[in-house]
Amino acid sequence: QPLISSSTWLQLHGLKRNKLSLTHILSQIGFQHRKDYVTTLGKLVASRYADGLFPQYKGGQDGSVYNLTAKKELILRFVDCLMEAIDLYKQRMEWLTSESRQIFGVIQERCIVIVLDFGTAAQTEFDLCRHALSMVLVEQVTQIAKFNLIRAAQDLMKWQQKSTPVSQHTVKSAVTWLWKLDPMTAANHTSSTEALLEAMSDEAVSS
Repeated sequence: QPLISSSTWLQLHGLKRNKLSLTHILSQIGFQHRKDYVTTLGKLVASRYADGLFPQYKGGQDGSVYNLTAKKELILRFVDCLMEAIDLYKQRMEWLTSESRQIFGVIQERCIVIVLDFGTAAQTEFDLCRHALSMVLVEQVTQIAKFNLIRAAQDLMKWQQKSTPVSQHTVKSAVTWLWKLDPMTAANHTSSTEALLEAMSDEAVSS
């Protein structure tokens, strides 16, 4: 499923956020119960002609009261629009929490370095980590511009010396490199910091 940008995904079926805001809906199915300043009384006074004539709803952050005048058909049209928007939200959330995005979130930067720190993971955990990293390489890194992999270890290991343009070949190469790593590589208490500093030294990298 392609990445749907946050600015456009709600517009897929002609929906726009401001068209489904509470204030907009209330303005379409009724009218605001007005107050006006009465000089002789020295205060705001609400009109009373609508009292008892219409159902009223107190909506909006300012506490505005709306007199509801819409027929059932119009309200049901808004119900349909809202249900469609809810379905789109659900689809978006399902996509955001699926596959590699569930672990890593959505990678938005164009040039990244992934720093690998496996610690003292047992073989099973090590393989699970490599499987997850393979997923993010294939599903997300293929959508950006440049990347690199650095492993935190006593003798720091880099897939490439600098961030490398993304292509089918380079992603496949990175996955192969990942699965050739030795789970028993020695590390020390500064390995992670050194790997992060090395990642940050690449001026092209944004994350």
